[in-house]
Amino acid sequence: MKTYTPKESELNREWFVVDASDKILGRLAARIAHRLRGKHKPEFAPHMDNGDFLVVVNAEKVAVTGKKLDKKMYYKHTNHPGGIKERTLRQMLDKKPEEVLRAAVKGMLPKNRLARRLLNKLKVYAGAEHPHASQQPKPLDL
Repeated sequence: MKTYTPKESELNREWFVVDASDKILGRLAARIAHRLRGKHKPEFAPHMDNGDFLVVVNAEKVAVTGKKLDKKMYYKHTNHPGGIKERTLRQMLDKKPEEVLRAAVKGMLPKNRLARRLLNKLKVYAGAEHPHASQQPKPLDL
């Protein structure tokens, strides 16, 4: 019996819109990563990009549990000596709420070139508006 591998022409990628308001950050990111990889489809192949496009709105209203708002840190280095910058989750939600969700999803994807292609299919917006109305995304409750 031969292993079935879907062809690029057979893949059916759909557009979905997800409302992140009052959803727990880690659980939402895990479900988004699952959808981006296409693991919910019967023709899933781990070496292929056969997931859906996801538009996430209201990223600034995402919820976290415990004391993560003040304890969780995000680090960035400027590639200069002593150039490490750190921000708390609260500061990141104030300044760049889209990057909080994008970083959480990125950490749940495989660490290879495929992950970069998958992240391109994730569109995150802080508010309720998005410019992808022409793709006719369907609402998805995660």
